[in-house]
Amino acid sequence: MAKLDLEWLTVFDEIFRTASVSRAAERLGISQAAASTALIKLRAHFGDPLFSRTARGMLPTPYAQAIQPSLRAVLEHLEEARLSRGGFEPAQARRTFRIGMTDISEIVILPTLLNHLRQVAPGVQVDIEKISTDSVRRLQDGDVDLAVGFMPQLDAGFYQQVLFAQNFVCLVATRHPRIGARLSKTAFGREGHVLISSSGTGHAIVDKVLERAGVERPVVLRVPSFLGVARIVAETELIATVPLRYGEVMATREQIRLLPVPHALPQYNVKQHWHERFHTDPGNAWLRRTIAELMGEAGTASGGTPSGR
Repeated sequence: MAKLDLEWLTVFDEIFRTASVSRAAERLGISQAAASTALIKLRAHFGDPLFSRTARGMLPTPYAQAIQPSLRAVLEHLEEARLSRGGFEPAQARRTFRIGMTDISEIVILPTLLNHLRQVAPGVQVDIEKISTDSVRRLQDGDVDLAVGFMPQLDAGFYQQVLFAQNFVCLVATRHPRIGARLSKTAFGREGHVLISSSGTGHAIVDKVLERAGVERPVVLRVPSFLGVARIVAETELIATVPLRYGEVMATREQIRLLPVPHALPQYNVKQHWHERFHTDPGNAWLRRTIAELMGEAGTASGGTPSGR
């Protein structure tokens, strides 16, 4: 059986429409010889004459009439696939995006994003999963559209875009009995601390920098996420060193105060990350642009810089 060339299908379709090889060639912008060659190849592939010359032109055989709807559907699907690259219409979209996030991003970013989507893209659904060691593979495979957080070890093949710069503050209870308007280095080293070990965040910077500086602090509690930290601080005498934006959100919900960290800690960038396979996907680009605009410090919609290059 001859190998089927998709371009031959357009010749079949035009002969079927026009009942003429020459008119089919003219409509397709090819030579009559090329159209005739395509018809010969089609006949060999399907094992049927397909069209017979009559006084009314090239009319289809019963077999050609039988397969014409299927071949027309193939051409229509190919055209739909080509046109689908034209853009993403959020108001009409029915699509589910899966986003890898840290627990901080769920608190700081997710409510704002969901409220925005409800207004501009009511048919868009968001599935959230935690950033983990498996996130890199899931981004590569397309199981996750986007990851938002602190992922400094991404290899080549990924793009990243800064959403905002983050620094740290200390949380203390509003009525902490020993800490007033400021937190001294002495109090920082004396009071009990709650430490958070959450993957995909820049919080590991705190432990590393303080350890290198020789700063000691009594650790009373370690927790795997930020979700309960503000409530714990509000109801105990513990201190928590947390990202500023998390602290600002939680200060509106809990009886806590934000105080400057008495030791120098560097800023880090919270970024969104995506794989290069989906860099030009209109829906992915729209989602990235939307998050970047909502968070206020990012660049272009589908921009970003390659990771690991």
